Amino acid sequence: MVNGPTPAQIDSYRRDGFLVVEEFMGPDELERVRERFHECFEHRWATGLSPDEVNYIPGVTPPEMARQLCNVWKADPVLATTTLSERNGRWGAKLAGAPGMRLMQDNMIWKPPGSKALLAHQDAAYLDYLVPKNMTSCWIALDDTQADSGTIYYARGSHLWPRQDAGGQFHGPDDWTGYLREVVAPELADAVEWVPIEVPAGGCAFHDGWCWHGSPPNERLDRERRSIISHMVTTETRWHETNRHPLYSRYMRPGELEMDEAFYPVLWSEAGQRTSYIDRDYASLQVA
Repeated sequence: MVNGPTPAQIDSYRRDGFLVVEEFMGPDELERVRERFHECFEHRWATGLSPDEVNYIPGVTPPEMARQLCNVWKADPVLATTTLSERNGRWGAKLAGAPGMRLMQDNMIWKPPGSKALLAHQDAAYLDYLVPKNMTSCWIALDDTQADSGTIYYARGSHLWPRQDAGGQFHGPDDWTGYLREVVAPELADAVEWVPIEVPAGGCAFHDGWCWHGSPPNERLDRERRSIISHMVTTETRWHETNRHPLYSRYMRPGELEMDEAFYPVLWSEAGQRTSYIDRDYASLQVA
């Protein structure tokens, strides 16, 4: 894996709002993540701490619903080495033209065979509590993906459209593109080019926070679709002065707008900044 995107890849990302990288995660890392992926979805937390959001309970959550955990890095050191990887931050910063990236949130998504859709949405629309209101995401496939296996789809160039508020039913919507067509101008919605991300396991896609994306149902009964994602914000990002998130704003330091590295670690910066505890605590597991 090279140190970062090429000029051509950067141009492609800024034109389309996303970039596909077919070889991103090596086979050893992929094997470790797959093993710990299932441990976490069984609620076996290696650190003794649960992720911040647990949208799956074994034996309770309907089997046709997509499964999601958010901030697994707090629950499992092996998974932390991937979502806190310097590699993810370096690529994200260079694609976005930012001086550095910190982790805002990670998550893992599991779409079993026959599972329902996830709504087409813009990640940044949910970030009213941050300034600037944007993020860069690194979505890594843990399985070979196909257009009919519930893979992520991007609306090419949609990060340049007028920005919209968050809305719609995120988990299991009847029409996964319905909210986009409800709020986006008809001339844009009617001409949208949806691009399915078809990559081998270990491949990835980066996307801008304002790029519309979602995933249709997993129509395959012989394939599951698992992914691990780093949602990153620039090192210049601060808390909004008045807006608060009911969960994540709990990690604000009283009276300060700077994001605390204890909860929002810096992955990479061009000045050489990287939160020290990542390499100190996970040094033996770090990926290149």
